[in-house]
Amino acid sequence: MTTQETHVVLGSGPLGMATVEALLRRGHIVRIVNRSGQAEAPAGAAVVRADLYDQASVRAVAEGAAAVYQCAQPGYAEWVAKFPPLQTAIIAGAAAAGAKLIVAENLYMYGQVDGPIHEDLPYAAHTRKGRVRAQMAEQVAAAHRSGQLRAASARGSDFYGPGVLGSSLGERVFQPALAGKAAQATGRLDLPHSYTYIGDFGETMAILGEREDALGRHWHVPSAAPLTQRELIGLIYQELGLEPKMSGMGRLMMTLGGLFIPEARETVEMMYEFERPFVVDSSRAEAAFGQRPTPLAEGVRRTVAWYRAHHAALPIAA
Repeated sequence: MTTQETHVVLGSGPLGMATVEALLRRGHIVRIVNRSGQAEAPAGAAVVRADLYDQASVRAVAEGAAAVYQCAQPGYAEWVAKFPPLQTAIIAGAAAAGAKLIVAENLYMYGQVDGPIHEDLPYAAHTRKGRVRAQMAEQVAAAHRSGQLRAASARGSDFYGPGVLGSSLGERVFQPALAGKAAQATGRLDLPHSYTYIGDFGETMAILGEREDALGRHWHVPSAAPLTQRELIGLIYQELGLEPKMSGMGRLMMTLGGLFIPEARETVEMMYEFERPFVVDSSRAEAAFGQRPTPLAEGVRRTVAWYRAHHAALPIAA
């Protein structure tokens, strides 16, 4: 589909870039926005600088855009203080520019769920970051209902893939595995857990930006059927031709690590996701959009290839 519309992606991290690539495949004109105005952008995408905490700056970069994609976020340890004002500025700026707003979200707002996690669940977050996510999700929905702007959101589980470092299936798993050492998993190893491939997340964001019938709702990104962490990490070592080695960092170890590492400290309240089954139902989006999740074996293959190509330039996971 080639429309030559302008689409604006806020944030140049892995999800922002996956969204950029999905939009470029559709023939759109793409602007990437971050704090520095610099990024290794794919051919055909321009990078511009803006203060996304300032609604006038957001409006300026969103002017003339068909859709704005919110993939920016503060540091994990700063979510509670900085995420809500960031979201408020982006909603106001996109609305003033007359652009649709497509928001990337996670699953924290649902809280601890028994059974598959689906879109009709109530928001029952019991953690600080979960309550922030619920507040932000409700803000987007309210802005759409009131007519302030047209919006939709894509919700993914813990994601992985090329370029993904700071994830439970990121550098602390792939980097040690490449070195023939033990992968460092989170929580219990033998419970089913859904993971979202970063390319699938970007694809869903692009779909929502094009589909008028998708607006006013939240959608779970198509995600492959869950495996246990032991099974999934085993696929990584199989791809590497190595015998699997792994350990699971439990709540106590994460708490101790949090004495020195702010991100680990912030992870402790979310450990429930790795202490019980965490299964995502993405059938609604799959049926509506005909999008199929990348098989885990294929996602692992692509991710291993990326880590191999970038291994020397990446920090060694502690």
